[in-house]
Amino acid sequence: MSVNVPNYNAEVAPPEVRGSLVALQQLAITAGIMVSFWIDYGTNNIGGSGEMQSEAAWLVPICLQLIPGIALGVGILFMPFSPRWLIHHGREAEARRVLSSLRNLPLDHELIELEFLEIKAQSVFEKRSTAEKWPHLVELTPWNTFKLQWVAIGSLFTIKAMFRRVTVATVTMFFQQFTGINAVLYYAPSIFAALGTSSNTTSLLATGVVGVAMFLATVPAVLYIDKLGRKPVMLVGALGMGICHMTIAVIFAKNQYQWATHKAAGWAAVAMVWLFVVHFGYSWGPCAWVLISEVWPLSNRAYGIALGASSNWMSNFIVGQITPDLLTHIKYGTFIFFGLLTFGGAAFLWWYVPETKRLTLEEMDVVFGSVGVAMRDEERMREVRAEIGLEDVLRGLGGPKRGGSEDEKSRSPKGEVEEIEQVEVKA
Repeated sequence: MSVNVPNYNAEVAPPEVRGSLVALQQLAITAGIMVSFWIDYGTNNIGGSGEMQSEAAWLVPICLQLIPGIALGVGILFMPFSPRWLIHHGREAEARRVLSSLRNLPLDHELIELEFLEIKAQSVFEKRSTAEKWPHLVELTPWNTFKLQWVAIGSLFTIKAMFRRVTVATVTMFFQQFTGINAVLYYAPSIFAALGTSSNTTSLLATGVVGVAMFLATVPAVLYIDKLGRKPVMLVGALGMGICHMTIAVIFAKNQYQWATHKAAGWAAVAMVWLFVVHFGYSWGPCAWVLISEVWPLSNRAYGIALGASSNWMSNFIVGQITPDLLTHIKYGTFIFFGLLTFGGAAFLWWYVPETKRLTLEEMDVVFGSVGVAMRDEERMREVRAEIGLEDVLRGLGGPKRGGSEDEKSRSPKGEVEEIEQVEVKA
C-alpha cells in the first residue's frame, strides 16, 4: 500500500495538482496517526482503570481500524485502472475513456489527446529502454515481468556511478529509520512510562501530543522544501533530533530511580520527545523520500525508488523488533544509540550526499559521475514523441499545455520538482 497508493494517485491526477495531491496524502497519513493516538487515549478508561478496565478499552481501537480498511477494500472495486497502466498494457481505447472520465472532459478534447500522448510517450520510452538493455525480457509475460524487476535492480549494482546512487538511496533510508522515529511512534506509551509519567492515561495523553506535533510539523515541509533545499533541512533536522536524544539520555540517566520526586525532569524529557518528532516531521520524514526519488535517471527511477523503499521497510522492521529489548536492557542507552546513529546520518549527508534541489537530470549525471545517461534518455524520449505525433500536437496547440509534457517537466527545474513530488513522503 505504501508504494502503490502514491503511485496510483500520481498516475490518475492531473499534472498541475499532482504534487499537491501527494502532499495531501502525506498530511492524511500523519493525521491518521494523530487520530489513532487520541482514540487510544479516549478509550483507555472504558469501564474504569486498572483491574476495573473493560476489555473494550483495547477491543474498540482494534475494531475501529477495520472501518477504513473495509472502506478502502470496497472502494477499490469501483476505482478504474490508471490510464498509464492501461496504455502500458495495450488497452489504449479504455485508457482514453478513463482519462476522459477523470478529467471530466469530452473524449475528443484536445487536452485529453495531449495527455494521452504524453502518457503513451513515457510508456514507449520505458519499453524501448528495456528492449535496449534486456531484449530477452521485452514480451510482457508474467514471468518476464517478475524477472525484469530483479534484473533491473541488480544492474544498479554493476556500474560505479549507479552504485553511488544506490548507496545514497538505501543508506539515507536506513538512517531515516534509525533516527528512532518509529521507535517513538510504536512504543511511545512505554517510552513515556519509562520517563516517569505518573499513569497510563498520562502516557497516552503525551502520546497524543506526539501525533499532533508531527502533523503540524509536516505542513512547513510541504510548503518550503523546494525553496530551502533538501540537504540543509535534513542536516538541521538530524542535528536537532540527535541533540534531543542525548538530552533525554542525560535526563534519564540522572533521574531513572527518582522520577517520583523529580517530576519536572520527567516532563522535560517528554518535551524533548515532542521536539524530536517536530524535527523529524519537517526534515527527514518528507525530505528523505524526495531525495531518493530525484537522484535517478528516467530509465532507472522506478527501480531505484523501489530499492530505497525496501531499505526503509527493512530498517523499520529492525527498529520495531529491537526497541523493546533496548528499553528493557540498556534503558537510557537506547537514546544514546539512536542519537549516535542520527549524528551518523548527518555526517553521511554532509560528506556523501549532494544537494539535488533544482538540478536537471543531466546535471545529476555530472554530480554522480555518469555523464550521458540522462542525455541518452532525453534523445530517446525526443524520438518517441516525434514518432507518436506528440510534437505535432504540441505545435498545433501553440506549445505545451500545463507546463509542458512529462519529459519536458522532468528536464526543467520546475518540472523536475513536480515529478519528484509524486513520490510518498513517509515516516
